Amino acid sequence: MNTKRYYPAALALYITFIIHGIGVSILAQYKDELAELWGAATLPNGALDVSIVFTVIAALGLGRLITLPISGPVSDKFGRRVSSLIGVGLYVLFFVGIIFAPNFYVAFVFALLGGAANSFLDTGVIPSLMEIFGKKGSIANMFTKFSISIGQFALPFMIGFVAASQMSFQTVFYFVAILLAIDGVLLAFVPLPPNSSTQKTDKNQKKEKMKFTATSVVIILIAFTCTSTFQLWLNANQELGTLYGMENPSTIQSYYAIGSIVAVLLTAVFINKKWLKPVQVLILYPAISAVMLLIIYFIETPAILLIGGFILGFAAAGGVLQLVTSTANELFPKHKGKITSIVMISSSLANYIILSAAGVITRVGGVDGPKYVLLFNFAITAIGVLLAIYVNKRYKKENEGMVEAA
Repeated sequence: MNTKRYYPAALALYITFIIHGIGVSILAQYKDELAELWGAATLPNGALDVSIVFTVIAALGLGRLITLPISGPVSDKFGRRVSSLIGVGLYVLFFVGIIFAPNFYVAFVFALLGGAANSFLDTGVIPSLMEIFGKKGSIANMFTKFSISIGQFALPFMIGFVAASQMSFQTVFYFVAILLAIDGVLLAFVPLPPNSSTQKTDKNQKKEKMKFTATSVVIILIAFTCTSTFQLWLNANQELGTLYGMENPSTIQSYYAIGSIVAVLLTAVFINKKWLKPVQVLILYPAISAVMLLIIYFIETPAILLIGGFILGFAAAGGVLQLVTSTANELFPKHKGKITSIVMISSSLANYIILSAAGVITRVGGVDGPKYVLLFNFAITAIGVLLAIYVNKRYKKENEGMVEAA
């Protein structure tokens, strides 16, 4: 297959994930403005009650979880282009709807649409990139994480430009919606490779069903543990910074973002040069994360949090989930959309279950609650390492068997 003819499609697909990176971050950047727009109550201290914004942000995850069981089959049956364009269309509605919403309830509905957009992009974009780049599909999939990071990195500059130009905060939403709509038009016409799930096969293969093995189930569980690692860190590092005496805990996030970008670039080189296999990364990076979490627990200094932010950005958020998805796709070459949905459902469940547990730990732990969350994070991450060791032992033999059967 001549992959070069599909490069314009790959660019359009990556642009959707750059904008997705903006979409998952933008609401938190404009909490006060959105709270006022949606008629939030004023607290006794004169500040707006921004809790409604947090509830709307949570709706993004709920919308994603609800639609993931649908988006995978849509991608496999009707095509990657259809799934991706549904995602683009829903995201445009989200960006426009959020700033036109007259109240919290309408905003909540549009946030559900934003979460649904995420699920359709996951099951359309990821399989497409793996089909475009073939043997380098794992590397191509890792760059979806890089694209998200680029969007999150660019957003503060966009916000700063709009503020300096004395334009309404809504300008950013309009700009991103227009950019995404243009990208959607491009995506509607550029050539895409045929779905591996819809290519003609013989009669015996035509009704082939997904057959889950112990290895595939464990890979899905690793999506849960690796998501838990970076989500727990993201939601506890600010409190740790305060506990450890940092003047500006928000700087931890900057180191974390840089670490994730560096990780994608370096890991792509490691895999391309065959110095590491994707399944080996699933052991190595979580192991590094586990060690770093313990170091942060025992060394209570601001400097270690900055170092830890970079290391955890590198090892926990630098493409591990994307490599889990790629590995799962290789096990189910004719059901890429469905298995992507299942992996992302596991990841979404981690967001809810693990963060809910962390909330309980924080309340019970009192002042030292953030440190107990660190230990909890270490335990989940260590379990992920053990699961990855199991997969590494079984994966090669089982995958070869499945390829022969296919």
